[in-house]
Amino acid sequence: MRVAVTGASGFVGKAAVAELLRRGVEVLAVSRKPPEGTLPRGLSYCVLDIAAPPPRLFDRLGRPDVLLHLAWDGLPNYRAERHVAEELPRQLAFLRRCAGEGLQRLVVSGTCLEYGLQEGCLAENLPAQPTTAYALAKDHLRIALDALARETSLRTSWLRLFYLYGEGQASTSLYSQLRAAVARGDARFAMSPGDQRRDFQPLTAAAAQIAAVALHASAEGVVNICSGRPTAVVDLVRQWLQEWGARIELDCGVYDYPDYEPREFWGDRRRLDTLLGTA
Repeated sequence: MRVAVTGASGFVGKAAVAELLRRGVEVLAVSRKPPEGTLPRGLSYCVLDIAAPPPRLFDRLGRPDVLLHLAWDGLPNYRAERHVAEELPRQLAFLRRCAGEGLQRLVVSGTCLEYGLQEGCLAENLPAQPTTAYALAKDHLRIALDALARETSLRTSWLRLFYLYGEGQASTSLYSQLRAAVARGDARFAMSPGDQRRDFQPLTAAAAQIAAVALHASAEGVVNICSGRPTAVVDLVRQWLQEWGARIELDCGVYDYPDYEPREFWGDRRRLDTLLGTA
């Protein structure tokens, strides 16, 4: 089995590549940045910009059995119109080229923000109601790929990622900001009220789910990548502090709730559990 992974140098991409290698998969990591150091066994690298794909694109990707497409520019600015105006057409052109040159199986990362302001346990069959430019662009890409799959032999899976955390996350993330505050020895940490409930899981757990779905031949359509459990933000922050053996006073309510998220939502993972064999 050969899997090409775009966005391989990113937060999720690095973990997904490591998990696929752990499972004995031959991986071609695709990134705009060349690799550093010696590559582990089973891993090869392709330096490529999806905004300017080369001729014979699918050949450059090693004609993989699966393309795990994790690349997306412009994050974490979810509101920027460039997601729709610039990134969406680039992404779609790249993936259409891959399909036209022979790709049979495509797995793409989406976002739980596609569900919009719907609350509670969110199942994959709910209608998408995106409220940010990023989520709207992702949803439009999913719809376009569904249409492409109906016209061709392409089989697609769409991964709706909920909230992940771990080392190497963007400096703007809650996890990284808290880590930095602890490292500086700050006495207090300013945050939102913290009573909003979200679906969180470590990056390593999500990477295992992503790899399993990518390697599952019949995992077509939308799949939530989630824990299936609602957790209050402040409870998770306290859990991290306990795990790190750190103490810092939490100033809850300094920042308002994000207006593009509902107060309480988490993923329905029944379909994921069926695919993983853990139902």
